[in-house]
Amino acid sequence: MLDLHRLRLLREVHDRGTVHGAARALGYTPSAVSQQLSVLEREAGTPLLERVGRNVRLTAAGHVLVRHAATLLAGVEAAEAELASVAAGRVAGVVRIASFQSAFLRIVAPAVRALAVSHPDIRVEVTEGEVEQAVPALRLQQLDVVVGDEYDGLPRPVHADLQREPLLRECVRVVLPENHPEAKAERVKVSRLVEIPWAACQPGTGHREMHVRVCREYGGFEPDLRYSSDDFLILLELVRTTGAAALLPDLVLRHGTPGVVVRRPAEADVGRAVYLLTRRARTPPVAAVAAALQASAATDK
Repeated sequence: MLDLHRLRLLREVHDRGTVHGAARALGYTPSAVSQQLSVLEREAGTPLLERVGRNVRLTAAGHVLVRHAATLLAGVEAAEAELASVAAGRVAGVVRIASFQSAFLRIVAPAVRALAVSHPDIRVEVTEGEVEQAVPALRLQQLDVVVGDEYDGLPRPVHADLQREPLLRECVRVVLPENHPEAKAERVKVSRLVEIPWAACQPGTGHREMHVRVCREYGGFEPDLRYSSDDFLILLELVRTTGAAALLPDLVLRHGTPGVVVRRPAEADVGRAVYLLTRRARTPPVAAVAAALQASAATDK
């Protein structure tokens, strides 16, 4: 009999690429993961992994098991949700959400409040996280819902095992200190901001890549990305206090912007899509949470 827990370990190794990566994701030691996979190989009666240098890769038999593991684990998840709902007499269970900060404040938090009334037996657990880190956790069933973002010209990867739904679309604005020479213009030419330092999210994020693309494509220069934070409110404060410029979306700017000016870029409009991701097989609790997020986003448009 194959053990579901060990199947999950095998799938983690496949998705993470190394035993050490799987161990870090699950909070185990690499030796513990290796021992469990050795047991799984004995249960399967055939090798599942082979060494390639310092790493490992799945054998043909390992790929077969990983493919079936996704179906088996999804079935267990659905069974647990249905049992919780039967016991409670209504939709019940745990739903884990990850969201980037501004959507957390404007979309997720109101949805959680509404769910406490409409679905009191759903326990909603929410964590702040960027889509780059959250999507792998969603695919590995460590999360159930991800609220992500996608800037114009920077499409996110498409995963066949995930379902994506739009929540809203917003504009990205140029944010400047109120005393900047370009602050009086109705629309700001990015090409005139070559000398100013910029505040953006950390390297490797969509927001950072969007900054670089806009400055290169519309301004013809490489931005001086002097300040970094994944907290948009910190970026807004950096503009206010250090004289930097930033490109920030509407969701964060709706909190108020004293001390700065907000303008559209003159060369072209820049936008961002906000969306939700779930696994394709949605349990009733996940479907209820997705509907609440859609309703919350609709009221914020």
